[in-house]
Amino acid sequence: MKLSEHFDLREFTHSATAQRQGIANVPGQAEVENLKALCRHVLEPLREHAGQPVIISSGYRSPALNGAVHGAEHSQHMRGEAADIHVPNNDTGNEWLAWMMDHLVFDQLIKERQRRDSPTFWIHVSYRRDGGNRQMVMELVKTKN
Repeated sequence: MKLSEHFDLREFTHSATAQRQGIANVPGQAEVENLKALCRHVLEPLREHAGQPVIISSGYRSPALNGAVHGAEHSQHMRGEAADIHVPNNDTGNEWLAWMMDHLVFDQLIKERQRRDSPTFWIHVSYRRDGGNRQMVMELVKTKN
């Protein structure tokens, strides 16, 4: 199912963890509508700016999958409001972050690292179609070392 011109639902529901553990990762209609809004208001504009594909590393997560990957208890991924974006390199990732901060409406924009000393990061971005977008920007380290 196409969510927008360049994004397909499969990109947001594919999960190696779900496959390995036999977890159904199927969004309902409300979550699909949220994903469409995320694509329309955030991901498509980023792709147009970047001039290259934007790769989703994690999108929708069913509650069971969110638990399996130790996601936040009230993760916006479970509502179809969030995506984690793979960045091709740190310079590009930093440029994308700066552009998103200056040009897009979003709820959260997070530069995430797996460990404090990790040189690489990914971008978590969320969008609320109800209009309650906070423009919150932060950096997060998943585990401490």
